[in-house]
Amino acid sequence: MQFKDIIGQDELKHHFIQEVNDNRISHAQLFLGNAGYGGLPLALCFIQYLFCKEKSANDSCGTCPSCRKIQELQHPDLHFSFPVVQAIDKRSDAFLPEWRKMIKENPYFNLNQWSSFIDEKGRKPIIGTEESGEIIKKLSLKSFEGGYKVMVIWMAEEMNPTCANKLLKILEEPPKDTLFILLSESQDAMLQTILSRTQIVKIPRLSIDDLSKHLAANNPVTSSDAISIAAQAEGNYIEALDLIGTHEEKDQNRDLFIKMMRVSYKKSVIDMLDWSNEVAALGKEKQKTYLKYALHMFRQSLLKNYTQNQLTRTSKEEDEFLSKFSKFITGNNIQDFMTHFNDAHYHIDRNANPKILFTELCFKTMRYIHFA
Repeated sequence: MQFKDIIGQDELKHHFIQEVNDNRISHAQLFLGNAGYGGLPLALCFIQYLFCKEKSANDSCGTCPSCRKIQELQHPDLHFSFPVVQAIDKRSDAFLPEWRKMIKENPYFNLNQWSSFIDEKGRKPIIGTEESGEIIKKLSLKSFEGGYKVMVIWMAEEMNPTCANKLLKILEEPPKDTLFILLSESQDAMLQTILSRTQIVKIPRLSIDDLSKHLAANNPVTSSDAISIAAQAEGNYIEALDLIGTHEEKDQNRDLFIKMMRVSYKKSVIDMLDWSNEVAALGKEKQKTYLKYALHMFRQSLLKNYTQNQLTRTSKEEDEFLSKFSKFITGNNIQDFMTHFNDAHYHIDRNANPKILFTELCFKTMRYIHFA
């Protein structure tokens, strides 16, 4: 991959380019941020720029032998370690064909997507004890092409403690011209001894502008829908793709939200019960998506009220509804709405009775909507 292929993250791109050109590369770096922000694609672009024989001031050439090997994930000095299902095989190398296929299809993916891709039973993958021996063995060999050796450890928080502890020495005192790039979504899940041996590079969420432009240019959505989706995804490209994949569902969520607010405002108990039954009939994942959509609409309503519409990110249809509805979401009730809809999402995820939950939520909405 080349930096030009990455969504946004211009500041980090410049940082990595400068690091290579100044020959001041930290030997162990931890890319910290949600997978949907682009840590893995950034790592691959950084590595390709490092190995490129004809690099420019802004990017790798993309055509030299080294670039082509990186693009095919076949460079002999580039190694990967990632969570695997131990019941299938304990080594990452056994899953390299699937790993390469996954990255080539779309380098923005998370652990759940990877787990589903390699195991139809959905068993939890980890980086086990045996993997530490494989990592040390690979890095103890000389570089095949006389330059850097790079080890990418994806979802490093999934290393079990034994594996992590066995890597401490090589992380602190690696062989010459060895680069570790660890990627993690959670700093708290990492051993402190690992954190102390790495330079942390925080991967920020994508800006709404960068994400919406990419969505509009590469997907069958309008510019206004792309802005709404980018805002709802909160800078997470993986989440945005999920929302685009359910475009009809997004329309359904908008209609359900409008209906919920109207029946709640009218205090029409029969209509409220009918609405609750309608949502309860949806599957759990659709119910969760609806609740996240409702939270997004509450946030946009507040922004519309207090920023003169300057910071809202909504589609044309949503904006038309919010022009009349937003006045009912104020500082007097926003916290109640956010708390109870977040709680509802938590309980639905843990298999609460949807009919009872959404009935109660609708009655709470009736109460809070009149607190404005």
